[in-house]
Amino acid sequence: MNFELTASMMCANYGNLEKEVRELEQGGIDSFHIDIMDGRYVPNFAMSLNDMRYIASAAKKPLDVHLMIEHPNNHINLFLKNLRKGDTVYIHPEAEYHPSTTLQSIIDAGMVPGIAINPGTSIETVMEMLRIVKKVLVMSVNPGNAGQMYLPYVGKKITKLLALKDEMDIQIFWDGACGADKIIEYAPKGVDGFVLGTTLLFGRDQSYGETLKNIRELKF
Repeated sequence: MNFELTASMMCANYGNLEKEVRELEQGGIDSFHIDIMDGRYVPNFAMSLNDMRYIASAAKKPLDVHLMIEHPNNHINLFLKNLRKGDTVYIHPEAEYHPSTTLQSIIDAGMVPGIAINPGTSIETVMEMLRIVKKVLVMSVNPGNAGQMYLPYVGKKITKLLALKDEMDIQIFWDGACGADKIIEYAPKGVDGFVLGTTLLFGRDQSYGETLKNIRELKF
């Protein structure tokens, strides 16, 4: 079964970030998930523009940039000019007055446009955005911190999105509290990828390669 695995780099060891990037790539990670937080849209500060820039320069695999910031259109070019064509950029529709304008800037720069949907955001409120974007990042926890508990009603939201997947021509990604049980349940249903953090990838007593191999060999 084919599904993408992306590493949540806010959970990485910043004592040797180059080593983390290299070992994740050698281990078979598909992309690097970059959580940018401004302390306003979410009550936390996480990765910065410089962190993103460094990983973009060190990594061969694509970047998956999640902008948890207010009014991303005010700063979108700072991020886009430090990324590569084909990288993904997610915005939160609630964080922008005119999210379609920001998404068009992402498209014009040759990036993959995406939206991130919070647990409290309904599918109905972003229906028009689904016609513009290529990827939808479904937050199974409230954004802002790693290690939070899964909110079970998110599963019904994913079911609604999966019913729209072919019509809207979108890919669906899971972000937050992603354990093996979530991959086993939702990959066969059509979820295209999973963001891996402290629940399944980081802080384990084995190499990234072993961990990723075990995930890809899960019994469905």
